[in-house]
Amino acid sequence: MLDFEYYTPTKVFFGKGREKEVGKIISQYGYKKIMLQYGKGSIKANGLYDDIINALNQYKIEVVELGGVEPNPKIEFVRNAVKLAKAEGVELILAVGGGSVIDAAKYTALGAVSDCDVWDFVVGKKKPISALPVACVLTIAAAGSEMSWSAVVSDLSLNMKRGLASDLIRPLFAVCNPELTYTVSPYQTACGITDIMAHTMERYFTPCEPVDITDQIAEGILCSVINAARVVIKEPDNYEARANIMWASSLSHNNLTGCGRINSLPVHQLEHALSGEFDFVAHGAGLAVLFPAWAKYVYTYNIPRFAQFARNVWGVNEVDDKKAAEMGIESMSEFFKSIGMPTTLDELGVSSGAIDRLTELCTFGNTRTINSVITLGQKEIHDIFNLCVS
Repeated sequence: MLDFEYYTPTKVFFGKGREKEVGKIISQYGYKKIMLQYGKGSIKANGLYDDIINALNQYKIEVVELGGVEPNPKIEFVRNAVKLAKAEGVELILAVGGGSVIDAAKYTALGAVSDCDVWDFVVGKKKPISALPVACVLTIAAAGSEMSWSAVVSDLSLNMKRGLASDLIRPLFAVCNPELTYTVSPYQTACGITDIMAHTMERYFTPCEPVDITDQIAEGILCSVINAARVVIKEPDNYEARANIMWASSLSHNNLTGCGRINSLPVHQLEHALSGEFDFVAHGAGLAVLFPAWAKYVYTYNIPRFAQFARNVWGVNEVDDKKAAEMGIESMSEFFKSIGMPTTLDELGVSSGAIDRLTELCTFGNTRTINSVITLGQKEIHDIFNLCVS
């Protein structure tokens, strides 16, 4: 087990109806004026917006409102939000939505107390030194941003999707009511399930020795999510299944499953290039295509690890490690397909002609490699994208 530091300060309010406590929670922290960020308006259609506003009004919390966050959140929205936050002197950013809304709130929180453009933080020109507090009411179980130290944002003018990590943007608190995910579409539910699993598997397949307790936590999360997914696809309002998926979202990306290991999330780096170039690609759908391809490319470099994954997660009963590893990867791919996820670039609407460009984006113009089970350079990344072609 490698030395590590584990920090997860986010307070979680989990359960039915907890979103109606958001005004009370914020008032207990002493904040009087907040910015409310949300997506394209679904929270108004389903009544959640009214519940949030009523809860805030009850405690006389002043609200500066800004809706319109898009999937794969855009830097232009963040820049506008930063201007508004500075002009209004807000004290906290409250995100009501999924990972995209929370990530936009995180970048707003950084920009609201800095003099530089937020994109400077994204590309490493500046290092963040302070941020407004961020909080969230979670409506989609997927990205794990409600407890993580990371956030991604896209610049459409550059066709670039990048991220950063900083303890400054860990949410102060997260309100998690599984009932709020009942109306999430089957496709978006499946995208979220895939993202949760990918966050866990990325930390499980790393170039270091096994860590027994962390392994068992990761395997348990994966098994629980797989079981819940099979229920929720048929019963979208099954509370226990939704609750397990929502809690797994948080645990999969607060780095609990990365303790004692090297962490690099290589498949996420590949997917960021994909959905950065093709904004219509849902993050989870991209991961469903890329993860099996990556696994097929690298598994022979650590066959025992992939065999363990096959047996402990997918119940593969095969003595030969190599065969077991291959069966586990196939089980993963078939599971993604069974919940409605794509399996090829063609299904995503991306042609094989884009692979050179995707490789260029992923390697930052062939200036970086990605740490993985093996080091991924230009050739390896190109090969993995090729494995995604039908």
